[in-house]
Amino acid sequence: MFEPEPWHPARPGLFRPAPLDPTGEHGPTRSQAQGPRVRRTSHGLYVPAWVEPTTAQRIVEAAALTRGGQCVTGWASLCWRGARWFTGTDAVGRERPVELLVSTRDLRPRPGITVTGEGIAADQREVVDGVQLVDVRAAVSFLMRRAASVREAVRVLDMAAYDDVVSVAEMDGYLSPGQNSWTGVPRARAAVPLCSEASWSPAEVDLRLTWVLDGGFPAPLVNAPVFDAEGRHVATPDLIDVEAGVAGEYEGGIHLDRATRAADVRREAALRAHDLEVVTMTADDRLTPRRFLARLEEAYHRAGRRRGARSWTTDPPSWWTPTATVAQRRALTPDQRRRFLRYRAS
Repeated sequence: MFEPEPWHPARPGLFRPAPLDPTGEHGPTRSQAQGPRVRRTSHGLYVPAWVEPTTAQRIVEAAALTRGGQCVTGWASLCWRGARWFTGTDAVGRERPVELLVSTRDLRPRPGITVTGEGIAADQREVVDGVQLVDVRAAVSFLMRRAASVREAVRVLDMAAYDDVVSVAEMDGYLSPGQNSWTGVPRARAAVPLCSEASWSPAEVDLRLTWVLDGGFPAPLVNAPVFDAEGRHVATPDLIDVEAGVAGEYEGGIHLDRATRAADVRREAALRAHDLEVVTMTADDRLTPRRFLARLEEAYHRAGRRRGARSWTTDPPSWWTPTATVAQRRALTPDQRRRFLRYRAS
């Protein structure tokens, strides 16, 4: 059986699909390709069956089809760059097809691969570890413009900003009037003012959008640290309306873990000790937010009755290193990123 060629030195464990080879040295023979020890990745290209179709390998197998100015775009472009929220599966775990940008008609869709006819300028293409990708902004724009709703488009940009691959300002500038004719541009533009560079998960995005769009409450700060009067860090709630004194938290399935739940309880207790009203959204609330919004409204009423001087602030002390924006995080050293961003989801 032939040994597949490694895809790139920086990506060990990934392999380049090979065409048929009558000698069986550089690719399978015709008879081998028809047997169980070979897997066909696309028309005329093969890898040994032991090569698992992981997300990265699926990207490689799609990229092997591209020629000239053809590029990988969408989620796969961001995933290949290491953006961790773009995993190639949807909310129920189904694989998303790898999206290719093809301005010619010489490549057609096939299982696991979607082809789009949008063009891309040469200066908006780059090769990363052997895969030709569209510019990060083009990839994010592609996903935002094809999102099913404005809210989904917000999640795309928030999660791209999570890994600092693009900022909200960069996307705002990219979605310029020159793109008026592109599919979905109005939806993408409508999403930009609703985006935040401080979100830590898609669930937090839904919490914020429910808070603002469904509840009609003021836009809260996102993952803003709270300090006591002496400048000690109290906690960092998912959301906080500083003027009202109301904080919001999201608790999904991962929060049922014993250690995570214990940390959640301690954090909520610390916030309540400083007279902050804390409202929690659960996974069920994302689907039917009515009960959460009722709890949120009650929290605002309780907070409005509080009187007296506050014992907390969101103004950081001089020793604190802010990490709320893409620009601030890009300025961190690798060691600072490990220390200051360690609490974010991985």
